[in-house]
Amino acid sequence: MGPGHPEQPERLRAIERGLEAERFQSLGRVESPAASLDAILRVHPQAYVSALEEAAPREGYAALDSDTLMCPKTMEAIWRAAGGAVAAVDEVMSGAADTAFVAARPPGHHASARNPMGFCFVNNVAVAARHAQTAYGAERVAIVDFDVHHGNGTQDIFWSDNSVLFCSTHQAPFYPGTGGRNETGEHGTIVNAPLFAGSTGDAFHEALADRILPRLRDFAPDLILISAGFDAHERDPLGGLRLKERDFGEATKRLLDVADKSCGGRLVSLLEGGYDLEALSGSVSAHVLALMGA
Repeated sequence: MGPGHPEQPERLRAIERGLEAERFQSLGRVESPAASLDAILRVHPQAYVSALEEAAPREGYAALDSDTLMCPKTMEAIWRAAGGAVAAVDEVMSGAADTAFVAARPPGHHASARNPMGFCFVNNVAVAARHAQTAYGAERVAIVDFDVHHGNGTQDIFWSDNSVLFCSTHQAPFYPGTGGRNETGEHGTIVNAPLFAGSTGDAFHEALADRILPRLRDFAPDLILISAGFDAHERDPLGGLRLKERDFGEATKRLLDVADKSCGGRLVSLLEGGYDLEALSGSVSAHVLALMGA
C-alpha cells in the first residue's frame, strides 16, 4: 500500500512473532498457494479481475481509491490471500485439520463483486464460502465478522443468497457507513449487531449472545467462516471500540462451541483488519490458542 500505510507488511511479521511461542509449536504451518481463476470467478466477474490486472503498476504505486493502492506485487498477494482461504477450506472440509487460521494480506471483506474498497481487492471469505459449496457440497455456510469495520462487501455479495448467513459486530456509525440492524437481506440471512464507539468487551459479548449466536444455532451451518479483524482492540488507531485480547479468545470459543454442535467443529478464520502491531500480535495469539482448543 506504500510507506506509512496502516495495512503494512509488518502486520504479518507481528503475527509470526506472536506465534513463535512454545505453545504454538504444534501448529501445522503451510505457505498459501495461489488461488485458481475458477475460485475467484465464483465471486468476482472476469471483467473485474481483468480490470485489477490492468490497474497494477509495473513500478511505484497506483491508487484505486483514496486508501486502496497497488504496487507491482499486489496481484500476487491478492491471488495468494484468496488461495489461502481455499486451501484452509480444503484442510478443514477434508478432515485434515479441525480448524484453520489464514494469516494473509490483503484483507477482503470490503470488496464487493465488482469494486475494490478499504484496502480490499478480492473478497477472500466469500471465495472460501463458494469453494466450500462448490467443492464439498456445503448447503449452508455461516460467516461471522468481528472486524471494527462492517464487512459491507461480504454483505452485498450474499444479500440475496439464503444459503449463506452473514453476521457482523462492528462500530457504528463508522466507516463504511453500512451495517444497520435493519439491513437483513432478502431472506433474513443478514444479521448486524452494531456497537457504539467506546463499547467494551461486555457489549461485544452481549451482541454475540443476544443476536448472533442464536441465529448461528438456528441456521445450523455446515461450515463456519470468521472474518477475523482485530481492529476492535482498544489500542487500534483505526477504531473506537475497547476490546482486549481475551475478548477475541472468548468469542472464538463461543463460535467453536456452535461449530462443534452444528458441523463437526469445522471452522476457518481469515485475517481482516488490526493495525496496532502489539495488539494484533496478542489478539491473534489469543484467537489461535482458542482455535487449538487450549
